[in-house]
Amino acid sequence: MAAGNMASVGGATPVLRMEDVFAALRAGWADFRAYPLFGLFFAGVYVVAGILIAQSLLARGGISWLITAAAGFPLIAPFVAVGLYEVSRRREQGLPMRWPDIIGAVRGRGDDQLMLMGAFLFVLFGFWVVLARGVIAIFLADADMAGLVADPRGFLLSSQGMMMLLVGSAFGGLMALLVFSITVFSLPMLVDRPVDVITAIVTSVGAVRANPGTTLTWAAMIAILLFAGMLPFFLGLLVVLPVLAHATWHLYRRAIGSGQG
Repeated sequence: MAAGNMASVGGATPVLRMEDVFAALRAGWADFRAYPLFGLFFAGVYVVAGILIAQSLLARGGISWLITAAAGFPLIAPFVAVGLYEVSRRREQGLPMRWPDIIGAVRGRGDDQLMLMGAFLFVLFGFWVVLARGVIAIFLADADMAGLVADPRGFLLSSQGMMMLLVGSAFGGLMALLVFSITVFSLPMLVDRPVDVITAIVTSVGAVRANPGTTLTWAAMIAILLFAGMLPFFLGLLVVLPVLAHATWHLYRRAIGSGQG
């Protein structure tokens, strides 16, 4: 990795290029292939949780809640990926791969900073669900919910449905951009270094602002791949989520970290 692509906290502004993104994806795929069980475990927890939530909402007839929960579910994926950041870190440094150490990575370095970030993400997820449910309620105030369930395509293609999608997508895009900016490099940093949440968030947002084209392209790639992975009833996430998590670690190394990418 070129020295120009590295930056310590408070150091030179990192420079990321698309070649770094593709190199990170290759490294992420290599990590997954080397230790697939860890990836399948963490992705499996995420997938099972998604399926259980979907089944619970469908059983209660909560189609609108299901739509909002499914749309916001990727917001908590970065925290699920913490254990996989630890896998990549240990592989990079030649450390032993022990399940207690990998699973215990979610506790951070014993200072509760990672758990604090996780709680923050779940609060944001809850806020998104309530906000998105409010948008649906506004546009369905004069519509029959049963009609939406019976003919979702017909409703979504109507002027009312398209306006709902437009407003919901705008709010969702802003929320996703916020979560991406504050987590894309902060969570790997909290795994890697003894820093506080505020320092990690400020560093992450600063790196995104310094590399808007590359990081926003990476964000779009993550969104597309996560959405594609969710289509076959979340099962595609068993591969997509761990590869993206490992790749994010390597992109963090190229942007901020001091190890090899």
